[in-house]
Amino acid sequence: MTASADRTDVIVVRSVGWDDAAAVALRDAMEEEMSARYADRLASKPDYLPRGMNVESDSVAYTGVAYAGPDLPVGHIALRRLGVDLEIKRMYVAPSHRGAGVARALLAAAEDAARALGAVRVILQTGDRQPDAVRVYEREGYAPIPLFAPYERLEGSHCFEKPLV
Repeated sequence: MTASADRTDVIVVRSVGWDDAAAVALRDAMEEEMSARYADRLASKPDYLPRGMNVESDSVAYTGVAYAGPDLPVGHIALRRLGVDLEIKRMYVAPSHRGAGVARALLAAAEDAARALGAVRVILQTGDRQPDAVRVYEREGYAPIPLFAPYERLEGSHCFEKPLV
């Protein structure tokens, strides 16, 4: 992608079902990228990923897909219920659209959905090999918190929260 291509598109986040084809495709792309980033840990530690990392569809309270233009899905975010909290899961922006405001739009949509669901804060986990994600979360007002289950066993975890009130 050139610097001028697609970067001026308006980003629209649509609420979709967890099984929406664009949502599934974006999660698959994220899984492929994360598998590559953490390949050595996954290969050397068979139990590297703790139980509870998988997202069960019945725990999902919201799924959003960001579109650049009418038909180009470029980002994904979900909220799952985790105790009394809502946790951001599977936040992903296609490499072609990073730096174009997609992450900001996804977070705003998820925060609005969380408020509508009655949440007073959202929480999330990201990894040490995702410094770009850490910068986005900090820029958008997320503050570090102690590791929460199931991530306390996951090497390199960083957990954050953002109050919604």
